[in-house]
Amino acid sequence: MSDDETLERLARAEASVAHLEKQYDELNSVLIAQGKLLARVQKRLEQLGESMESQELERIRSTNSKPPHYSA
Repeated sequence: MSDDETLERLARAEASVAHLEKQYDELNSVLIAQGKLLARVQKRLEQLGESMESQELERIRSTNSKPPHYSA
């Protein structure tokens, strides 16, 4: 293999590595953004669950009538 062929192969390998590094950085950015979005969605889901639970408890309390012997 000649020096020119070796240099050409090395240049192609370096270009491939540079391309892969760029893709890695882009994918990493997407993954970080998705992680942040997932954390926000999980927090909102928890808030909605708590809200629904308290609404259900309030609905149950409002529909339960007090027994006739109850005096407050």
